[in-house]
Amino acid sequence: MLTTLRRIVQDVAAASSFQEALRIIVHDVREALGTEVCSIYLLSPERDRYLFVATEGLNQDAVGKLSLSLDQGLTTLVAERAEPINLENASHHPRFHYIPEIGEEPFNAFLGVPVIHHRRVIGVLVVQQRQERRFDESEEAFLVTLSAQLATVMAHAEATGEIQRLFDAQTGKVSEASDVMFRGVAGAPGIAIGSAVVMQPPASLEGVPEREAEDVTTELMILDRAINAVRSDIRRISEEFAQSLPREELALFDAYLHMLDDNALAGDMRDRVRRGIWAQGALKQVIREHVRRFEAMEDPYLRERGADVKDLGLRVLAYLQDIRARKTQFPPDTVLVGHEVTPSMLANIPPEHLKGIVSVRGSGSSHVAILARALDIPAVMGAVDLPIADLDGQPMIVDGFYGEVFLNPSTHLEQSYEDLISQERAFAVELEDLKELPSITRDGWRVELWVNIGLTGDISRSLDRGAEGIGLFRTEVPFMTKESFPTEEEQRVIYREHMEAFEPRPVTMRSLDIGGDKALSYFPISEENPFLGWRGIRVTLDHPEIFMVQARAMIKANAGLRGELRIMLPMISSMSEVEEAKALIHRAYIEVLEEGVQVKQPLVGVMVEVPAAVYQARELARRVDFLAVGSNDLTQYMLAVDRNNPRVADLYQETHPAVLGALLEVARAAHREQTYVGICGELAGSPVGAVLLLAMGYHVLSMNATNLPKVKWVIRNIKRKDARRMLARVLRMTTAEEVQSYMRAQLVKAGLGRVVPSHHH
Repeated sequence: MLTTLRRIVQDVAAASSFQEALRIIVHDVREALGTEVCSIYLLSPERDRYLFVATEGLNQDAVGKLSLSLDQGLTTLVAERAEPINLENASHHPRFHYIPEIGEEPFNAFLGVPVIHHRRVIGVLVVQQRQERRFDESEEAFLVTLSAQLATVMAHAEATGEIQRLFDAQTGKVSEASDVMFRGVAGAPGIAIGSAVVMQPPASLEGVPEREAEDVTTELMILDRAINAVRSDIRRISEEFAQSLPREELALFDAYLHMLDDNALAGDMRDRVRRGIWAQGALKQVIREHVRRFEAMEDPYLRERGADVKDLGLRVLAYLQDIRARKTQFPPDTVLVGHEVTPSMLANIPPEHLKGIVSVRGSGSSHVAILARALDIPAVMGAVDLPIADLDGQPMIVDGFYGEVFLNPSTHLEQSYEDLISQERAFAVELEDLKELPSITRDGWRVELWVNIGLTGDISRSLDRGAEGIGLFRTEVPFMTKESFPTEEEQRVIYREHMEAFEPRPVTMRSLDIGGDKALSYFPISEENPFLGWRGIRVTLDHPEIFMVQARAMIKANAGLRGELRIMLPMISSMSEVEEAKALIHRAYIEVLEEGVQVKQPLVGVMVEVPAAVYQARELARRVDFLAVGSNDLTQYMLAVDRNNPRVADLYQETHPAVLGALLEVARAAHREQTYVGICGELAGSPVGAVLLLAMGYHVLSMNATNLPKVKWVIRNIKRKDARRMLARVLRMTTAEEVQSYMRAQLVKAGLGRVVPSHHH
């Protein structure tokens, strides 16, 4: 049975159209079960009836013409109950409904199985036979298994409007389905209205054959020529963007150039060519290894770097194969659409023409999403159902707040989005004025707003938005771009750049947070269950030599500055880890002083991201200078939900009552010990989260720079006593949904509706 199942699922996946897929299903199932009839019914887009869409064994002429109302017949009973119905004589059942035009009267045995996607019945699969008998358990199990696998195919057809077209054909109306919506992930906030330009990657690495080099010298020459061509392309792009991007964002392109350095990708490729592999093959192998390394990482930001490596590989390959990117016309309202949009694709578009970005793959931490936020271009990532092949030139709306894309928008929808765009514009201008103002509530409570930083690219953007410090510097980024552990001096230079830029503001550096599946190429870790494995502080305490070099580099980088250096330890789950790490940092400090460097002692704090740390928060607070909650990881561990897994994404709720309870517990513990407490995580950057955290008494909210102005506006326009009243109510609630809707209503009531995107349909 299993091989039959697999074969059917593969056949369906390879079908040229949805209609074809339906035909394959009824044909293959009928054959596999040796039954006389197999049919499929689908729920209409209005959800008011079921259409007869495919059959083998009944009257073909009725396909696409006949439909059942929701209470008609056995088929709809299967849908209503959302469970299989297996009968030996269907005509004796009270719900049996006779339809002369199908011709099902001679068939007695009936088995119907619902097709369910995301808890919703979207169709019914039926098999029938003449003889009076029950289909046996194995046949029923086969159909149930198959329908579970087909659910995604049907849901996809629903998303792409193919089911709508089947129903339109039946009613004879040709509704050019307008306002068809596709869900993705919010990549960069904002709204764009424009026409789609689909970019296909020019060459494919997969298609490169394995071959030996005929002449190594020639191959090396060709490879160098291609790499240099790509280098000059990237420099050209960088110059084109020099005006429109902050200097540090251009660092992304420098990172590209570094990847092509002799000690990185280029060097690896040359080594392979010297071993006798032709240039294209060497390129393919090296890119594949690097991509695999990045994709195995746990930090979503770093995992997305794999797409950048692939993008570079394709550019070099295009030169090796001498394919130039085809000249595309870009209308003034271009929305760039691609299977995997990459930063270099943006290069071919005149910046003033680019209005929005939609990528089928990728997430909010893709390089493209980061660039889009810097350029202020709305972007939606991970729109997996998007029918990319038929989109060229189509009008579309990109909603970067909610991660939604609308095809073929109606005049009405377009108008309401136009209004939103002008409201957002007016708001952004207003927020500009807050840059220099402190974030103090209307009743005088002060909250510090800091930023989370990954690339040097984030520096100026953060300062432009009025950041008062760095709450999380992800120090693993410099480690990622190297081929071996960076030296103390290399680290010091990078850290110093950030500290000088933020002087005299405080800078919080997280000690190296690798491990699990955030591996370094030169320090591989492979584990069954990386999230519960060797990660964060566990790795660095096992390797004090790595920890010491990093601690010394951080301390030296602070020499002669007024700004405070705060060292933060990730993934702490016991007191002994804190004591050990503190001792190492102290030793590093003494060594630096002995070298004659004049520098003050750093503050040491721990990240609360493991439930164990929540329960020991008071002991931790006693032994360190500050606590910082990592709300993203804490939510993930509290709820046992992998935040990067789309299947359980809707269970990942930062306002889940258990998570809020834990956050309050940590704040109280810190207050009792008079220890500074902050939070870095997505929650801190959301208006609802900021209000609740302010009420709990968090001193510092650290967030993505993009969110800072709006959070500051909310804080300046609310009283802490009102926030505390909201919190008291929220703490009595039992679900995240309840918390969200109450808080949204409260913010609107308090006149803060502008930060609660209310346009949601």
